[in-house]
Amino acid sequence: MSGDSERAVVPGVVPAPCASKVELRLSCRHLLDRDPLTKSDPSVVLLQQTQGQWLQVDRTEVVKSSLHPVFSKVFTVDYYFEEVQKLRFEVYDTHGPSGLSCQDDDFLGGMECTLGQIVAQKKMTRPLLLRFGRNAGKSTITVIAEDISGNNGYVELSFQARKLDDKDLFSKSDPFLELYRVNDDGSEQLVYRTEVVKNNLNPVWEPFKVSLNSLCSCEETRPLKCLVWDYDSRGKHDFIGEFTTTFAAMQKAFEEEQAQWDCVNAKYKQKKRNYKNSGVVILADLKVAIDFTASNGDPRNSCSLHHINPYQPNEYLRALVAVGEVCQDYDSDKRFSALGFGARIPPKYEVSHDFAINFNPEDDECEGIQGVVEAYQNCLPKVQLYGPTNVAPIISKVARMAAAEEHTGEASQYYILLILTDGVVTDMADTREAIVRASHLPMSVIIVGVGNADFTDMQILDGDDGVLRSPRGEPALRDIVQFVPFRELKNASPAALAKCVLAEVPKQVVEYYSHKELPPRSLGAQTGGASPSSAP
Repeated sequence: MSGDSERAVVPGVVPAPCASKVELRLSCRHLLDRDPLTKSDPSVVLLQQTQGQWLQVDRTEVVKSSLHPVFSKVFTVDYYFEEVQKLRFEVYDTHGPSGLSCQDDDFLGGMECTLGQIVAQKKMTRPLLLRFGRNAGKSTITVIAEDISGNNGYVELSFQARKLDDKDLFSKSDPFLELYRVNDDGSEQLVYRTEVVKNNLNPVWEPFKVSLNSLCSCEETRPLKCLVWDYDSRGKHDFIGEFTTTFAAMQKAFEEEQAQWDCVNAKYKQKKRNYKNSGVVILADLKVAIDFTASNGDPRNSCSLHHINPYQPNEYLRALVAVGEVCQDYDSDKRFSALGFGARIPPKYEVSHDFAINFNPEDDECEGIQGVVEAYQNCLPKVQLYGPTNVAPIISKVARMAAAEEHTGEASQYYILLILTDGVVTDMADTREAIVRASHLPMSVIIVGVGNADFTDMQILDGDDGVLRSPRGEPALRDIVQFVPFRELKNASPAALAKCVLAEVPKQVVEYYSHKELPPRSLGAQTGGASPSSAP
């Protein structure tokens, strides 16, 4: 089941946009050095393509004198599962005041991708390219995506410090604080970096707000690490000290008016017998705000194509029943595998692109089409619709079942994979590869596009206009894909819909058995759910 949520069009009503909120965090490695006396002062500009034009969305802070910057600035963007959102990241050696762009900025490289690609990979590293596609040396940019739609909580924190160590000979330290989240694998993710307070051993930093997801992955006992530094304009900051805590400990300490921690430098603690700390960091204020607004992908929200209406089945159910009732006549045991993808599933709510909608991985089959319908309806309230629309995993899974059948030497069963989706496929290259491989096996793929998305690219998968080829150029052995946009048939009778959708299947079955020189015996129908969709 996928979280692509389409926008329902109701006469006289402007549909609410259905989107997820995604946070993007950036870092770079091995940037080009454009400054003769110091290192580059990089910042990153985020642009998004709108109607063919690149428009600036936001810009990070400037990290002074660094070729390996980790940016504190977080880009928060709306992620529409059903749309191809093209992004461009441009890195500059910034010379303008306060990080503002100016004509003297030096271009250090750029990278283009889609938001769906970042969300699918969660962490994506790409090389930076100069003009005309030239590599910017070994320069890379890393983008980390975190979905915050299901956890719309924010916390506002305000820190200050007292009696910090003085690291400067002729003045006082210029302290700033960094807050890190410790991930499950032990890695540390920068959550926030404060401003620098000049010449002050008792700094008061400006309050800042972060999402609970960014701060601690909504786990209040997750370790947090705070580091305090003395700023150096050449990028060689002097370490003052650190402490470790949790968000739960912060809350408890703040409520008990004991919200302060020793800022400890382990090197000093080891060398100095009477060493106590290198200053004290104080949590001056803590505020938590929770937004209980329902997720845009919630089936209870009328903007979702998964909207459950007790008086009228949604488009997924209508397409499923119309096609399934025809297919089940050719299935001997009337049992159907019902699969979903693109959703966060219990118990850990990790994104899956291949899960049983009855939540039984050992037996994903349902009794008849009505059993699939019931599994779909029971599944919706338990999952978090997410995305992106990655189809290749489910095609590959059914292909493995078909391959196992073929290895018996008889291929007595032929598999039909029905994919219901409201989004354009985001893993097109992998999907083409999977279909070309599957064209040698006893299976067909039927894709029904639900909703009003632009399905132009989906026609590529349907071999009616030419032979489908894999990204490596390998042609499909035979056409096994039929794509039908449901909107063109939504007013047709179930029989007419099924006839159109299944029109090419008999020919595809005959072509397979003719190629293998085998007599066909029976059909085994497999129903697979799809994008936001997943309706099996």
